[in-house]
Amino acid sequence: MPTLTRLYGRRVVLDSTVNALQTFQREEMENHIKAWKAHLAADRTSCTKATANQFRLFLHAGAYWLLWSLRSLMPKRSRWRTVQFDTLRLRLVKIAARIVEMKTQIKVHLPTSAPDQAIIHLALGRLPRLIC
Repeated sequence: MPTLTRLYGRRVVLDSTVNALQTFQREEMENHIKAWKAHLAADRTSCTKATANQFRLFLHAGAYWLLWSLRSLMPKRSRWRTVQFDTLRLRLVKIAARIVEMKTQIKVHLPTSAPDQAIIHLALGRLPRLIC
């Protein structure tokens, strides 16, 4: 008898638990590819040279990894853990700030009217220290 289960609010009829896991993993990969294309414009390869397009895709893969890492730094039960990359980019990355470089540290001064200051401080506090 087939098993009826729910994955993220959708009803899925599956033959076994193995099929459920494979279906879930495939859907997750499709969602990652869709986010990579939609929010990072990674499907835009408009140059006539293949090396330029390859380098552009390499940069987009790096941006995807950075945003995924930023999202994984968020608290497990917060909404920031599941937001789309476009929201992360617009609310946390694309902000006006004054950067002060010192000998042993870098200070980020946010404006007093910046939204989501608490989550920005939390994310910056959880970043691993870069040792040169």
